[in-house]
Amino acid sequence: MTAERIQRAYEAVRTRLLDERNAAGHWRGELASSALSTATAISALCETARQRRDPTAWQDLIENGCGWLDRHQNDDGGWGDTDRSHSNIATTMLVRAAFRLVESLTCKLGPDRTAALERASQYIAEQGEVEGLRRRYGKDKTFAVPILSNCAIAGLADWRDVSPLPFELAVFPQSMYRFLQMPVVSYAIPALVAIGQARHFLRPSRWPWMRWLRSAAVAPSLRVLLRMQPDSGGYLEATPLTSFVVMNLSASGRASHPVVDAGIRFLIDSVRADGSWPIDTDLATWNTTLSINALAAAGEDVVQLNCLPWLLECQHRQRHPFTGADPGGWGWTDLSGAVPDADDTPGALLALNAWRQSSGYAPQQDESEALEAAAREGMRWLLDLQNRDGGWPTFCRGWGKLPFDRSGSDLTAHALRALMAWQDRWAEWRLDRQHGGKYAIRSKIEAGIRYLERQQRPDGSWIPLWFGNQDHPLEENPVYGTSKVLLLEQAGLELPGAAAGREFLRNMQNPDGGWGSTTGGPSSVEETALAVDALQLDSSDSAVQDGIHYLVQAVELATERDHWEAAPIGFYFAKLWYHERLYPLIFAAQTLGRAARTTSPHQPICG
Repeated sequence: MTAERIQRAYEAVRTRLLDERNAAGHWRGELASSALSTATAISALCETARQRRDPTAWQDLIENGCGWLDRHQNDDGGWGDTDRSHSNIATTMLVRAAFRLVESLTCKLGPDRTAALERASQYIAEQGEVEGLRRRYGKDKTFAVPILSNCAIAGLADWRDVSPLPFELAVFPQSMYRFLQMPVVSYAIPALVAIGQARHFLRPSRWPWMRWLRSAAVAPSLRVLLRMQPDSGGYLEATPLTSFVVMNLSASGRASHPVVDAGIRFLIDSVRADGSWPIDTDLATWNTTLSINALAAAGEDVVQLNCLPWLLECQHRQRHPFTGADPGGWGWTDLSGAVPDADDTPGALLALNAWRQSSGYAPQQDESEALEAAAREGMRWLLDLQNRDGGWPTFCRGWGKLPFDRSGSDLTAHALRALMAWQDRWAEWRLDRQHGGKYAIRSKIEAGIRYLERQQRPDGSWIPLWFGNQDHPLEENPVYGTSKVLLLEQAGLELPGAAAGREFLRNMQNPDGGWGSTTGGPSSVEETALAVDALQLDSSDSAVQDGIHYLVQAVELATERDHWEAAPIGFYFAKLWYHERLYPLIFAAQTLGRAARTTSPHQPICG
């Protein structure tokens, strides 16, 4: 593998990545079309049209969505979350419910779709029906209950199968939510309210006092739904969450409620030309900060990207109505449905640091002050979010009961890297207690390291919270998690267990030089790039050399075919899968850029 070949591969992927910027200079990306999202959107539109007694409403959207689902049924009769996903019982049940609602609205289905439904029903039966669904999600009701409510609306399940969610708890102040033993994750409160109300109206409690209590909570909890709904109408910019809210409110007699109107508007605005819906609108902020950090790691002058003002505008400046989060954090997109979180905020902080460290950074005073003020407030936000266990959660401090509310190794490592990137400003900003500030930052970092020590598994790996791999027996992604944690070494932090982590990665390498989630499983550009990046402190390592060889070959093949294929390693909450078109470009650019700098300094062409 010659230096020239590595350089050519890097330049090819860099050029492709830069070509993906939009006219405003940042990256919006493209999330996978989703059978799960498409099915829930169809159900929401059908149920609202039925309740409004307007069977012709949104007819084209419904039929186009069904056509997309027709084309993406897997050979086993089921559907996966994306067009590259294995079948699962959750998505297949949602598609079956959508088709049944279409049939009830239009009184027609057609022989081909009837046959598809029969195959889907056979797949669901083989997976265990309702009990199989519950096994998939365990104690977490965040997604199992919405699926069952969708099936009940379609007449495919009894409302007795739908747990009576305590929607009355939503009327309490947000600061109390973490003490109320919520049965869903923090960011599913809209579903808690809408589904809880539908269950209350369509199969009320047998206890008179409970019926009275919940009836009294209907109006105030609807006001919570209104307050949480963003300008776009889409809760979290997510099609499934918004669709569950719309269909359950409609099913319980509120098909003309303002929340439903805004939710329908969001679904209409977010449908794609092929009739499908994505899991979320986009990851514009996340994709942009990943790209900035990747190009900076490769030695590019990221100032020439000219997207700093946009990135600063993405910072949340007011208390967030959805989670009650204080100002200062970043969410995954610049759209109104985003919520500040502990992955996008570190990504933005690292991007701002890369910007000020770039060779072309010669700011006017106002720009410099704006950049540092944003970083300072982002640091405060991040420091305040740390849990008592030393780790960082996604959105809300102290929830910790359900899987995606607890601290995560990937989030914690990302937060620690961001804190270290700005350590030269701790004293000036008076953040650290030794300088008269509020925080003992060194102690917080040490607590984070101890958390990571406790989370390391006996085989040397760390498991991430927000990414998975469908080919792993537990749908986990230890390659992603371990790689993200090991990057702390590049931030200058001593990490106990790092040697075991590196050895784990070496043992996970496939014979083709790449990495997947299991040895012998399919390798991907994304996971290979992450693993090589984590191991690249020792460029003479044969595992690194083989991994670079895999990446160079992948770039050459993708360039020849003019096609990059993203792997479904994105792992949304409640076991929902996605892939993002830009991930292989971004991750390969960072890793090959580092390798190119090591073997032969290149001439930057960023801009």
